[in-house]
Amino acid sequence: MRRGAGFTLIELLVAISILAIVAVLGWRGLGTIVQARGALTGQMEATRGMQLAFAQMESDLEHLADDKLVNGRPFLLAGDDRLTLVRKTHIENQPTRLQVVAYRLRDGVLARSESNPTGDLIELDALWQAAASGIGGGATVPLQANLGAMSLENWEPDGWRPSNPNASGAVLRPPMTGAIVPTGLRVSLQVPGQGAPMVKSFLLGGR
Repeated sequence: MRRGAGFTLIELLVAISILAIVAVLGWRGLGTIVQARGALTGQMEATRGMQLAFAQMESDLEHLADDKLVNGRPFLLAGDDRLTLVRKTHIENQPTRLQVVAYRLRDGVLARSESNPTGDLIELDALWQAAASGIGGGATVPLQANLGAMSLENWEPDGWRPSNPNASGAVLRPPMTGAIVPTGLRVSLQVPGQGAPMVKSFLLGGR
């Protein structure tokens, strides 16, 4: 008498074991893909955030105040983790006004603050002192989080030099005899875990 068609218990156990192994391998592969996708998404968001921050810096530096407007006052202070500048603002049918803008990197967050526009140089002095000392004095907007460092360099006749608020040339003001006035600024933003920083160079007010 012939045995009926079908699978033995051993054959079923072998098939189930194979399916289990395939499922485990597939699950691990899927987990790796999800992790890689999450890391890539985070990097893309960080890159996009830094590009937006650079775009805002470019706009501010393109409208950097000129020597005549500030009447001998400083209008750019660059150093690691901070950037303070005076920019021009234009309203139709009104005289040019000045605004103090400050970029600060604190606790991994790059933020930008700006003062109200003013045409009074005495008021500008107070706004500059408040921003340069870190007190602020305007609306603050976070631009990018999870940053490890921000470094700045000045372009001088002999090349790029690190910006240092305690060194000559870090504070930009109307040129005096023998003074080196930077014509460009290079900003580097570093994200922890990424090898190379994102770097952008800017002309200073069309100089």
